[in-house]
Amino acid sequence: MAKGIVIVNEEMCKECGYCTLFCPKKLMQIGEHLNSQSHHPAVFIDPQGKCTGCGICFTVCPDLAIKEVWRSKNGK
Repeated sequence: MAKGIVIVNEEMCKECGYCTLFCPKKLMQIGEHLNSQSHHPAVFIDPQGKCTGCGICFTVCPDLAIKEVWRSKNGK
């Protein structure tokens, strides 16, 4: 099964928190650092590779700050 890698454009993120609320694996978090607009952008944290690539974070982001990049099981 393919795994997902979520990439957040931190400058576009306005800290709404929807991705953190709706991620079924709770892999999206609000970062501690600030972007240039003084918002704490969302960050993707998945050290164990639990992301299934469901796309919910991408779908609920009202600012289009999230895109997904797919990779196969073997990392290609």
